Amino acid sequence: MIKSKLSMAVVAALAFGATSVYAQDAQTAASSTQQQDQNGNQAPSAKNAKKLEAVTVTGSLIPQTQIETATPVITITADQMKARGFTSVAQALQQASFATGSVQGMQDTNSFTTTAETLSMFGLPVGFVKYLVDGRPMGSFPGLYNGSDTFNSISGIPMDLVDHVDILPGGQSSLYGSDAIAGVINIVLKKHVDAPTIDVRYGWYGDGGGASRRISFADSFTLGKWTSLVGAQFESTQPIWRRDRSLTSTYNTHGTSPETASRDYLVLTAYSNDGTKPGYQFMDPNNCANVSSQWGGTETKQHRTPQGDYCGSFYTPGAGTLTLDSKQVNAYTHNTFDINDNVQLYGDLLYNYSEKKFTNGSSTTWWGTSVATTQGAGYFWDPTVHGGSLMLLQHGFAPEEVGGYRNIMSKEYENSYMLTLGARGTFGQSNWDYDLGFTHSDDKLIDRSFQRLAGPMEAYFSKHVLGPQLGTYSGYPVFEPNYAAMYNPVSPTDFKGFTGYSTSHAKTWDNMLRGQVTNSSLFALPGGDAGVAVVLEGGNQGWDSTPDPRLMQNTTVDYGNGFTYSTPYYWGTSATPGAGHRSRYAATTEFKLPLLQQLTMDVSGRYDSYKVGSGTVSHGTYMIGLEYRPFDSLLLRGRYGTAFKVPTLSDEFQRPSNYYNSVTDYLNCGRLGFSGANIAKCPSLYESVQFKGTTMGNPALKPITATVWTYGVVWAPVERMSVSVDYLHWNISNEVNQMSADGLSNDEYLCDIGTIAPTSETCKVAFSLIQRGPGRTQNGIALLGNISGITTPKVNVSREQVNAINAHFDYGMEIGAYGKLVWAASYSDLLKHSYQDYPQDAPIDLLRHPGWSTDFKSKANASLTWMKDKWSTTLYVNRYGRTPNYLASHLDNYTDKGTGRLGAWTLWNASVTYNPMKNLGISLQVSNLFNKMPPVDNSYPGTTWGPYNSDNYNPYGRAFYLEANYKFGNGSGS
Repeated sequence: MIKSKLSMAVVAALAFGATSVYAQDAQTAASSTQQQDQNGNQAPSAKNAKKLEAVTVTGSLIPQTQIETATPVITITADQMKARGFTSVAQALQQASFATGSVQGMQDTNSFTTTAETLSMFGLPVGFVKYLVDGRPMGSFPGLYNGSDTFNSISGIPMDLVDHVDILPGGQSSLYGSDAIAGVINIVLKKHVDAPTIDVRYGWYGDGGGASRRISFADSFTLGKWTSLVGAQFESTQPIWRRDRSLTSTYNTHGTSPETASRDYLVLTAYSNDGTKPGYQFMDPNNCANVSSQWGGTETKQHRTPQGDYCGSFYTPGAGTLTLDSKQVNAYTHNTFDINDNVQLYGDLLYNYSEKKFTNGSSTTWWGTSVATTQGAGYFWDPTVHGGSLMLLQHGFAPEEVGGYRNIMSKEYENSYMLTLGARGTFGQSNWDYDLGFTHSDDKLIDRSFQRLAGPMEAYFSKHVLGPQLGTYSGYPVFEPNYAAMYNPVSPTDFKGFTGYSTSHAKTWDNMLRGQVTNSSLFALPGGDAGVAVVLEGGNQGWDSTPDPRLMQNTTVDYGNGFTYSTPYYWGTSATPGAGHRSRYAATTEFKLPLLQQLTMDVSGRYDSYKVGSGTVSHGTYMIGLEYRPFDSLLLRGRYGTAFKVPTLSDEFQRPSNYYNSVTDYLNCGRLGFSGANIAKCPSLYESVQFKGTTMGNPALKPITATVWTYGVVWAPVERMSVSVDYLHWNISNEVNQMSADGLSNDEYLCDIGTIAPTSETCKVAFSLIQRGPGRTQNGIALLGNISGITTPKVNVSREQVNAINAHFDYGMEIGAYGKLVWAASYSDLLKHSYQDYPQDAPIDLLRHPGWSTDFKSKANASLTWMKDKWSTTLYVNRYGRTPNYLASHLDNYTDKGTGRLGAWTLWNASVTYNPMKNLGISLQVSNLFNKMPPVDNSYPGTTWGPYNSDNYNPYGRAFYLEANYKFGNGSGS
């Protein structure tokens, strides 16, 4: 099996050398692999000569001769990524079979981390994956995922400077410490190139937008005992706008309700003295003629049943972006200096700078009377309408008013680096090796978000529409607006006068001093030499999020006649302030024990301790692994142990933070008879309620803990073929959980109708965390007051269990004069995923409760590569399994009418490479070969755009990439 796996690795390297002009023979490739450690570093020459057969792989600290061990390891090379049509390391990992979970990304333009990229391994939280660069922990992204969680972004990894990526599914804390609950991803950068190399790539999308340009350069050189690699990559990408895709350019045309235009000019009655039903009031004597030129001439008089008339357009969704406007520069260098045969100094530096822009379009670029009247949920009292009525006004800004949405995009600037300095070698002529290194990572983020200035904006509309305040009525401000003036465009100059940008700063940093001693021949056992590795680590880390001070301030709006109100300086925008640091230390020990020729045991243990303020957060973990080889071509393996995740710095040190969002008031909608498929018909007062949310950190949080185990089989029945199947299990406790506002609102409704027992802990929590105003009666129906606030705290109470299967297949074969073929395939399937909010509540089966999870249950991919002489070509297919439709997710069942699952989504990629000369490779890559759009989800209402789950799917379509790789000189290096 070992020989087969080595042969397979060599054939795969040859197969996927899409831009590698020079190929090593099997002996050279195997030797090169064996002489590098898990970080890709060349070991001192004396050590190489002594231990040519051993290699330190990701997943073990001890050099060994076996490629497959008790720990399942998936390896993806940079050339494989390109040949399979991937444009970045992030994309390759996100589309891997193990990445089954839904995650926010660049389509979520109203999230906290639009410019970051991450993944969910087997549906577990994004922060449960430990990311390494050359075996060293990657620094955290300064922004918080979903405004709450610290995580790693993989968007800044330069693909052209990556050698390969190792993925270890399953808990790995006994070797790698905190965060390694779901698994470990180790990104190994290049350490040597054969000759100065330049790579140029240009890409575009068949349906428009997203044009990209990338150029990279790398070179290695040797000066006496000094060796160095230097490389750089630059990439720029234009955005894809929603208007570029028919699926996202307009509101849903085949939903559960008719396609409904945006409410760009809206006057709404909520309650009237004469008993008039709530609804839209059309107050424009010109029937929208004054604004008909907006949205490219599509702004017209519209109607929603049963609410009424207004001015709007079907094309407002098109103003947002689907992908980023991005510019990114990476620089990297790897250096070694051999002091003598036993001592080598090393130093690495990886640098990343990026500028990224995006916009949410008109969805968050509008004015409404809720700017300064949030105590009335945006409503004011007009005594002249229907004998007195609660009224609401709203105006969404058109591109013609803002001067083009391209000119008001939010911007983020990231500046990060990772520096490592160290020494490694052998203690004399002994079997003891050492590695002592220091790593510092630093990541700074500047956020320039487009904002609406509440004071100037309200002053403008008070002058032109509302007029001075005349008093109050039952707590609501009283106005007599000039309604006809509502239906007039705002000039770009006036718009610029009440908008602007906030500037926020965030940063993370991490220092780690790490020492390791290893002896792979400690003493003899019946199966061979026992090995040991001991690691000591110490360091500190910090996080600081400093929002623009105006995001935390209020401003006073003067409505005349002595009436003033306090409102946030920037309207409708939240911030997550916080700062903290902590020191830590850890000790790790691993033993490799070949008990018999066929049986090897691997035992590891680790103790981590973090000093937080005046206290400590500590946890120990262990792992026991067994490898049994009844014969050469078969390996049976299993692991059992524990894993943990220390509370993140944001969990501990986030200051009380307010945020603004909208939520459906399911309880009041339900009492009025609107739920399920007809929720869109719920009166606007309850359909979309703006609320003020509050969350904060908790220094008393405990570590998240987990029991983890895997067992599996690796079989190599014939040369160059390998099949592996592994079963993985996680049992996670003490999980930190921030409540979902939508989930709390829905729970409140389910408690109100008795679906959930009102005395349950779930109901008690929902009732206590939702703040409401005074109640009222409408048409004889008792309603609760408007939702004014929702508190979403962090607590250490949740539990989670996951069972999954992960399988892989590789096979390479010679076909004589026709060249070579290489097959590869992988498959992952979630067999169980349960989640428990509180100990008193029953666990929720996430595979059967679509309201809790929209993850893929299964994912599979396969590739076929053919190569002959100067040609190679790869066909790659990726199948995403079924997911719940919107209505099933909304109603949390598959039994109501209209609920169900969406069909599988299958994407094909292809590439072809031609080497017209020894030093030049030219390739064409096509992603989404058949231009497959997401499975259309017709259970969305017509009031939404993009009838698909943007955390699972994208409508980017077919993309083309032309790439040329040229190596200078004769390829022997310099």
